[in-house]
Formats: sequence, C-alpha cells, structure tokens
Amino acid sequence: MFYSLTKSQIRLLLALLCLFRGGREGDIRRRIIESDLVECVILLPEKLFYNTGAPGTIIVFRRNKSPERKGKILFINASNEYIKHPTVRKLNSLSDENIKRIAEAYRKFADIPGFSRIVNIEEIRSNDYNLNVTLYVMPTEESEQIDIIKEWKELKELEREKQEIASKLEQYISEITQATGEQI
Repeated sequence: MFYSLTKSQIRLLLALLCLFRGGREGDIRRRIIESDLVECVILLPEKLFYNTGAPGTIIVFRRNKSPERKGKILFINASNEYIKHPTVRKLNSLSDENIKRIAEAYRKFADIPGFSRIVNIEEIRSNDYNLNVTLYVMPTEESEQIDIIKEWKELKELEREKQEIASKLEQYISEITQATGEQI
C-alpha cells in the first residue's frame, strides 16, 4: 500500500489501538511517522459501527505533502461530532454538518481550539510516537460563568425569606396552641 503511494493519498479507517499500541505496531508507526507519511489523524465518535461501541480513527497518509504540512500532523478530535442514529437506537451517526466541519478543518489545516491541532513530529517523537488524538487535542467543555456577587445576594434574600416564613409559622403555631389549649 505504501509502496504504491505517490501523489495521491490513502485514507484508512482503523481501530483506536493502532494509534498507540507498542511492539511491532509501534515500530511500524515510528517508521511511518519518521518518513513523514502521516498527514492527519481523525478521532471519530463512539458507536458509529455495528460491531463495536469504540470510536474509530481515520488516518490520512500522503507521500508528497505540501511544504506547509511537511514535518507536521493535523489531529482532529471529532469525538463530539455526531447525532443519534435515526433508526438504530444504540448507534450514532455523522450528519452532513458534522462531516462538513471535519472536512473543513482538514482542508484548512489549522488549529481550532478544542477541535484540531497541528503537531510537529518532534512533539510526537517525544511522546514515543503515540498518535492518540486526545493526547494532542481535547474537546473544550463549556464552563458556566458564575456571578458570585449576584449568587450571594440571592442567597441572602432566600435566607431573609426563610426567616420571614419561620416567623409566620411560629405565629400560626402559637395561635393554634392558644385556641386549642394543646402544647406542640
């Protein structure tokens, strides 16, 4: 396959383990990376395939990379790019929008925070040729902004209302015990 790789590219859909497993596979991966044949690694979402719930990966190989891509690999973390499968309850699917976002990141070959990152081969070498996408790019999680002063004021108001209600409740209980002569 690599022997016949010329100007065109090869795109392989592979299991996640091929990105970081050691032994003979690690040696092969090292040689492929050192030969600068890997252009892009894409982490796909879980549950896209019937036979496994594990995420898959797409690795794009290219022998003649453009000058701006030489010595670099683009990592795309598309693990959150999915919709629920329309007919199979336990599967996910890629929408046209998901596919477009992934393809656009690949074409632009750019860093997109939480989605894609260009990594030099030196960094990959320092990580023992590990191509695990999450090692290089993690999806960003939206964090909730909390206005502490506003929350404190709301808490103080709730405490005031609680005291008001407790005071009214004590008054009602007092009135009931006076009317019935019972002690509570």
